[in-house]
Amino acid sequence: MKLVIQRVERASVEVDGKICGKIGKGFLVLLGIGQDDTEKECERLAAKMTGLRIFADENGKTNLSLKDVGGELLIISQFTLYADCRKGNRPNFLMAKAPDEAERLYEYFAELCRKDIAVVETGIFGADMKVDLLNDGPFTIILE
Repeated sequence: MKLVIQRVERASVEVDGKICGKIGKGFLVLLGIGQDDTEKECERLAAKMTGLRIFADENGKTNLSLKDVGGELLIISQFTLYADCRKGNRPNFLMAKAPDEAERLYEYFAELCRKDIAVVETGIFGADMKVDLLNDGPFTIILE
């Protein structure tokens, strides 16, 4: 499982010209699910991500978590995080989990996050999405 976490002031995702997910201050998360990923990986990475202390405290030190600041989450499924570009110029995605199982784990990951974070929005799995965001920092973390 791969997560690209961007601290944002705001973010939204649009499908077919309609916004289907929108957040204020928080994390935009691009989530890739690999062939070997299981519920256990979802649980480990959801806990790690929601506990990341990357928001500034009163002294300007990155010491506060998403929960501490009342932050929100926008989670976007992105199988292209598993692109293999080692041969030729056309990536293959053989390391990504099959769509039906990946969607189940994507939904499970979002549900885990909802246990700790009040606002969790998602994109539409498998759709052609347009993502808009205002990076804060920028501050980007990759978790695997």
